[in-house]
Amino acid sequence: MLTFFALFVSFNDNIERMRREDGRKNDELRQIAFTPDFGINADGSVLAEFGNTKVLVTAQVEDKVPPFLEGTNTGWITSEYSLLPGSTKPRSQREATRGKQTGRTTEIQRLIGRSLRAAIDLNKLGSRTITIDADVICADASTRVVSICGGFIAVFKALEKLKSKSLIKEIPLLEPVAAVSVGIVKGEVLLDLSYVEDSVAEIDSNIVMNQSGKIIEFQITSEKKPFDRKLIGDLLQLADKGIKEIINKQLEVCKISMPVS
Repeated sequence: MLTFFALFVSFNDNIERMRREDGRKNDELRQIAFTPDFGINADGSVLAEFGNTKVLVTAQVEDKVPPFLEGTNTGWITSEYSLLPGSTKPRSQREATRGKQTGRTTEIQRLIGRSLRAAIDLNKLGSRTITIDADVICADASTRVVSICGGFIAVFKALEKLKSKSLIKEIPLLEPVAAVSVGIVKGEVLLDLSYVEDSVAEIDSNIVMNQSGKIIEFQITSEKKPFDRKLIGDLLQLADKGIKEIINKQLEVCKISMPVS
């Protein structure tokens, strides 16, 4: 039989194991804020904040498309991504100084572009390219998913400007798109990992979904040992919850009347 002291120690060990460094519950997002129209020169812009991760996202429209789309009257959405030097500690060296982009940057840029193209009917965009620039001001993990979430708002704002100028008849929105990180830390399934959690995660994933819950991207990595496939369902279920909450915030900022249930 356990003594009172042993029970007390066991109870406190469990509480400590379940407590996150910022006090959140396992299925709770960090504090999220979207500040639209953050820049005065971009066609669309937003400061996207997930806790201490802050990304300035802008969208610029050009009346041209990549060569493979010329003559099709179909638009395109692409992306550029950067960690600003002061966003990390130690300082992140500018890639322009090194003379080339890292593989990580290229991967993230492609992910942002793919994700946002899924939100827009490119056939109704016309022969235009929307370029998303995601510049990380402060990095505390999940910079790519914050870039995607902010990117949707920046694109929507740019499309609103096109419509206000009568350059398009309607905003060619298919469905809102958002992303979130989910991982396993000390055996616990956690939503929206901070850097402290991400750096010790046994499994980490980045998941992109649309409003209908359909998956656009599912990146998952085991950092220590192979995992049972049944964990995928747990990760997706938690991601779905978080993404619905994020999309509701996006819709509120964009003043779109299609709330997620």
